[in-house]
Parts: sequence; structure tokens; C-alpha cells
Amino acid sequence: MTEGSESQKRAQAEPEEAAGAAAQRPYPNDLSAIFRIARRLRAQDGCPWDRQQTHASLRPYLLEEAYELLEVLDQGDEDLKLREELGDVLLQVAMHAAIAEEEGRFDASDVSVGAAAKMVARHPHVFAGEQVADAEEVLKHWEERKAAEAERAGQPPALSLDRVPRALPALAWTYNMQKRAARLGFDLESQVAAAAAVSDQANVLGAAAPDGAAERAVGELLFAAVSLARTLKVNPEDALRSAGQRYRDRFAALDGRLRADGRSYRDLEPSELAEHWEETV
Repeated sequence: MTEGSESQKRAQAEPEEAAGAAAQRPYPNDLSAIFRIARRLRAQDGCPWDRQQTHASLRPYLLEEAYELLEVLDQGDEDLKLREELGDVLLQVAMHAAIAEEEGRFDASDVSVGAAAKMVARHPHVFAGEQVADAEEVLKHWEERKAAEAERAGQPPALSLDRVPRALPALAWTYNMQKRAARLGFDLESQVAAAAAVSDQANVLGAAAPDGAAERAVGELLFAAVSLARTLKVNPEDALRSAGQRYRDRFAALDGRLRADGRSYRDLEPSELAEHWEETV
């Protein structure tokens, strides 16, 4: 973690004020505490590092905390660790809200009330007695209400795929675009067709794509693989992460074996290396 992020975490974990003879906890034991702490960190006599942060400078920390939370969820860690990582993400929300409040744009209450109002408006089957058949119908109505809200706000109609955030990692962005297109009725590929597309793109690469075309061919292969994953109802981001974790575990096992033998990778012939690798399965 960065020094700045650690500073924020210490402020979250130990919300005592240094001023005064006796350390006290001046913040209530509820959700508002973290938002008050964010304001305190940003005050004239607050933390120099936190005071100089902007929405842009905090962006990498928000991503970092989100990925750390995902790692805890993937590992199924204990409740204490999950609680801590959720708190770290919440702190990022509080910091952005504090900055916006200083700029006179909105405050933490606006964030909370706005999110609550949106959830109530988009869940009439929960809060207003509307009947829905299943989760698919819920998603359909959700998209319809989002479009209606944008129209009432005077926003120009967005292209259907513009609603998928471009800031997502490429794999997740592609997967979510394909899912959205399918939900809108644009779904040209069956599982068989998607598998064939993967094979076709692999053949293009196997035939030594011309200079300058390799990147496009690799991109098309990955796009086809994402499409195949979607038809199989597999999240490609999760699947690739699992494959990466298996690779990491096998490499760690091989690494330990070589260290125990006092050997390095460069000491092995390719055939020996392949044999050792297969034994780590």
C-alpha cells in the first residue's frame, strides 16, 4: 500500500483526535463517522497528504482498494478481513464526497439519499407492489427505467453500449458489452458458433499473421473467447483469474521443489522442465 493510503487507513482505524490532553472518540458509532473523519482529514489543521488529494489523484487508490476487496472475496477470508476491506472502499467514497462538498457540488448526505432514492425507484416490485416474473424481467425493467430517468433529466439518448463503463478492464468491458447487446436482443452466436469462432481466430494466428495484423488477430481471438465464455454462462474475468491462480500455485510448487534440490530453472533441459511442470498438477 502507498504511504497516503496507509495514512487514510490509520485515520479510519484510530479515529481519536490528537488535540487535547486525553484522547477521545468524538465520532458516533455509526456510518456517519467515516464521513466526518474524511472532513476532519481535509480540514485546515488536518492531514497534509489528505488535504492535497483530488478526485483524480485518489483514483488509483479507489481501484487498489476495490481489487483488494475482490481478492478477499475470492479467497473467502475471515469476516474481520472482509469488514476491513469494505471499510477501505467506504473511506474512498467518503473522501470523494468530502472533496465534492468543499467544491460546493454535493455532500455525503446527497450521495446516500440519491442512492437510496434510485434503488427505491428502480425496485417497484419491492417497494410499490409491482409484480415481476423473474430476475430477467427485473433487468429488463431496470434498463427501461434508466432510459426514462435519462430522458427526464434531458440527457441525449446514449448508444446502447455506452452504458458499459469504458474504465473497466478490457476483459470485463468486452464481456459486459456482449451481455448488454444480448440483453437488448442482439445475440448472433450460439455456443457452437462461438467455439468455431475461437478455432477460426486461432488458425489465423497459427498461419503467421502478417506484420501489423498480429495484434488485431489476438484481439479477435480474445473477443471470440469471451463470447464463448458468455454462451457457456461463465464469467471470463473469474475464469482467467482462477486459471492464473492455478498457474501461480503450480509455479510455487515447482519453485519449492527446485529450491529444495538446490537447482534453478536454467539448470534444467526443456524436457526436464516440462516433466517437473507436469508433476505439479
